[in-house]
Amino acid sequence: MFRLRNLKVLESKTDLRFIPDGKSLINTINAHSYNTAQKDALFAEALSKGDYLIPDGASIVKACRWLKAKSRPKERIAGWDLFEFEMRRLNDKGGRCMFMGSSPEVLALIRERAGSVYPNIKVATYSPPYKPAFTEEEDAAIIKAINDADPDLLWIGMTAPKQEKWTYSHWDALNIRCHVGTVGAVFDFFAGTYQRAPRWWQAHSLEWLYRLIKEPKRMWRRYVIGNPLFLLNICKERF
Repeated sequence: MFRLRNLKVLESKTDLRFIPDGKSLINTINAHSYNTAQKDALFAEALSKGDYLIPDGASIVKACRWLKAKSRPKERIAGWDLFEFEMRRLNDKGGRCMFMGSSPEVLALIRERAGSVYPNIKVATYSPPYKPAFTEEEDAAIIKAINDADPDLLWIGMTAPKQEKWTYSHWDALNIRCHVGTVGAVFDFFAGTYQRAPRWWQAHSLEWLYRLIKEPKRMWRRYVIGNPLFLLNICKERF
């Protein structure tokens, strides 16, 4: 069983500044990914063995406390928080950032917005084929594109669990020296193709409900079924 109580999770947003320079894999965990990891061994391994794991959900923060876990986060750290922190830091010193994932249309919007918001960052992008799994040739092309770009910051956005599993499985082939964040939804947030929940919803731990209201057909299974399942899995872990 994938156990939350044994995971090393960042405890606050201020901890982001203590992640050292160099090649590091930064993943996020929320109720949905916790549920998925119960039945997906490779995904569970990717989350457990990545360099850093951030609690992208109030449910994870509260569950860690209830379980008296090894790590007890003080607050939620959303993928967007990680994104803003890393991008501001890179913009301050200047450098290259790569976005791997999503569609050419979304990536074009990202390049356009990044040019105005982060003028000191040179942006490279790569849109992989939209399919459940890549061929060996497609994997090789993605790896070559990343290595050729030689970024100072790399974002992978292919939705969970695909993005985490792909990055973890090909980690040794990535000849890079930077932080790598798996933050699928952030691509759409930054591009403006999907609106993040207003601050009131975020502050009251209701961002999941906002997404459910906005996209009921796509999100009902994740939240209507997934939230009770998360509670059940957490109870199994404790008892």
